[in-house]
Amino acid sequence: MERFIQFNDETIDSFLFMEMADLAKTLSRNGDMELKYAPYSYVDYKQQIVYVSHFWDHRKRMDEVNGLKSDVYLRTVGSLTETDYEAVGNYIRKIKKTSIPKFAKQLFVMGEDLRLEEICKSKRPGTKQAFETRRELYRQYFQAQLKVNLTKSVFTDSLFNALFLLLNAKSPLEEAPAINEEIDLAMPYLQSAITRFYETNSTSDVAGICLQVIDVVEEIVRKDMLNEYFHLPEDAHEQNDIPVDNFEDMKRKDPLANHDVLEEESTGDEEVIDEEFRTWHRETEDKGESFLQFDLDQGSQSDLMGEGVREGDDGDQALAMVQGSAQETEREQYQNVKAAEKEHEEMKGGGENKYGRDNRYALPYFLYPDIPTAEDQSVYGNYKSAIAPLQKKLKKMIEKTLEHKRIQPRSDLHFGRLNKKLLRFLTDDNPRLFYKKQNPSSEIDAVFSLLVDCSGSMFDKMDQTKLGITLFHESLKSVRVPHEVVGFWEDTNRATKTHQPNYLKPVLEYTSSLKPSSGAEIMQLEPEEDNRDGFAIRLMTERILRRNEKQKFLLVFSDGEPAAMEYDQNGIVDTHEAVLDARKQGIEVINVFLSNGPIDEGQRNTIQNIYGNYSILVSDIEELPDVLFPLLRKLLYKSI
Repeated sequence: MERFIQFNDETIDSFLFMEMADLAKTLSRNGDMELKYAPYSYVDYKQQIVYVSHFWDHRKRMDEVNGLKSDVYLRTVGSLTETDYEAVGNYIRKIKKTSIPKFAKQLFVMGEDLRLEEICKSKRPGTKQAFETRRELYRQYFQAQLKVNLTKSVFTDSLFNALFLLLNAKSPLEEAPAINEEIDLAMPYLQSAITRFYETNSTSDVAGICLQVIDVVEEIVRKDMLNEYFHLPEDAHEQNDIPVDNFEDMKRKDPLANHDVLEEESTGDEEVIDEEFRTWHRETEDKGESFLQFDLDQGSQSDLMGEGVREGDDGDQALAMVQGSAQETEREQYQNVKAAEKEHEEMKGGGENKYGRDNRYALPYFLYPDIPTAEDQSVYGNYKSAIAPLQKKLKKMIEKTLEHKRIQPRSDLHFGRLNKKLLRFLTDDNPRLFYKKQNPSSEIDAVFSLLVDCSGSMFDKMDQTKLGITLFHESLKSVRVPHEVVGFWEDTNRATKTHQPNYLKPVLEYTSSLKPSSGAEIMQLEPEEDNRDGFAIRLMTERILRRNEKQKFLLVFSDGEPAAMEYDQNGIVDTHEAVLDARKQGIEVINVFLSNGPIDEGQRNTIQNIYGNYSILVSDIEELPDVLFPLLRKLLYKSI
C-alpha cells in the first residue's frame, strides 16, 4: 500500500545517539547520566539528563555530529561543573518582575554559553572544531532570522538576533544592523555591554551584565520576544526555593476537640514500661498505600514527661491495616488478590533497569496457548500443504550435507590412518601422512527463537506471517532442531506512565516444538496493540541463553519501528541496544521486515539503525515463504 502522506516520520540514528550518550556519560563521569533529544539544549542536573537540540537535524553529517558534540561539551564539561545554579535561581526571580522575561532568559543563556564555551576549549582543546561549526551554523541561522523579523517588524526578536551576531562577529569592524530609531540609538551601549561577556569569570558576572542590558532594553522595546532560540529551564531551579520545615512547622496547629487537664498529679511511683516499638519489618519493606497513623483528637493532658508511657489496653490498638487486608471495605475491592500478588511479584523481580531504562515500568505477562480447535487444525493443514514442497526440498539438502560431512575424510594429519601417498615422506621436512574420517553427526547443534510482532499494524500481514512461520516450524521439526515461536504486544488500554503490561505468548516452546502433532498453535497468533521490541528481545535473550546448543538464532518478524507508551523517542535506540546485547552473548539476531508495498528510504534507514545489515526486507508479504527458504537454508548450513 502506497503512503502519500506520513506525519512525524522522524527517525533516530541509533549509532550516533549512543555515541553521544557514551560521550555524555564519559565527560560527566556519571554512568547514570541520560541523553535525550529536545527542541533546545540544556541540562537537568537534578534528573541527570543532558538534552541535545534538534537544531542540528537534517544537516551534513559532519555538521550534525559537531553540533551534537558541542551541545554535549557545553552541558557536561561546562554547565554541570561551572554553572552556579544558585545564581541562576536568583536571576530567574529578578527577571520575573521585568516586562521582557523571555528576552532576559535567552540573553542570559547566550552569555553563559559563551563563557562555558571558552572554558570547554581551555580544558579540552580538541573541542575547538565542534565549536567552530556550532558558531558558523548559528550565525547563518540568526542572519536568516534577522531578515525575517525585520520584514515582519518584530523588533525585540530582531534586537536579540543582532546582539547574537555582534557577539559572534568574525570581525571587530562588523556594524549593527538598523532596526528602528530607539534601538539604533541604544545599540552602541548594548554592543559595549554584551562584549563584556568575554570578561566574565562566573555565572553571577553574566547575570549582572544581563540585568544592566535589560534595564536599557525595557525602555526601548514595547513587547517581549515572540520566538525562543535558547531555553532556560525554570523548574530545575524552583525547588531550591522550597523552605525546609523545622520542628515548630511540624507541630499540630488545628485545635483539639477538648482541652481537659487531669487533676491528679503524678507521684513518680507510677509503673513505667520501657519498650521499643519498631515500625519496620519484612511486612512493611515495600511501600504501599496503607500506613500506620495515630490521630489523637480527644483525651486529657497529664503531667507525665515525654519518656513516660501508660499501660495500653485492647481498645487503644489501631486496626486500620489489619482490617484493610482482612475484610472488605467501601474504598477498595479485594476480589483479585491473587492477580495483584502475582503482578507485585513480577514488578519486584524485574528490577528497575534490568531490561533497560526505557523499560523500567514494563511488566512481562506470559500467556500460554489453548488447545487448537478443529478450525485451527484445518487451516494449519492447508498452510502445511502449501509449504510442503519447500520443506521437503530443504530436508533433503540438509540430510545430504550431513551425510557428506560424515563420510568426508580429514587429510594431512600427524596421526590416524596411513595415507596411500607416501612420496611426501621423502620430499617434505615435516610430512603429514595420515587421515581420519569425520565422526557421524545425526543432529544439527542449533536452536531457534522466532519472535513475532503482534501489534495492530500486523492485521493485514498476519496470515502470510503464519504461513512463513509454518515453513520454519515444519522444516526445523523435520531436521530435529528445537525452536520456539513467541508473539508479543503491549496492552495499550492498561498502560500508564508507571505501569506498562507486556504480553508474550509462546505458542510453541522448545519442549513441544518437535512433537509430531505440534504446529496448529501458530494459528492463535493475532494482531493486538502496541509493540515494545527492545523489552521483548531482552526477554527472549534470557530464554534462549538457557539452552545448551552451540548456535543460537533469534529471528524477529516485524512490520515497522517500535511504538508503545513512553517509548516513542527512544524505542529505536533501546531496541538497537537490546540487539547488541544479544549479539555480544553469542546470539545471532536477524530481522524479517514485513511490508505490503514498496519500502521507502525512511523505513530502510530505521531497520538499518536497529539491526545493521542483518535484516531481510520483504516488500510483498505473499513472497514470504520463498524469501525465508534461502535464509533458513543458510542458517542451517552454518550450524552443520
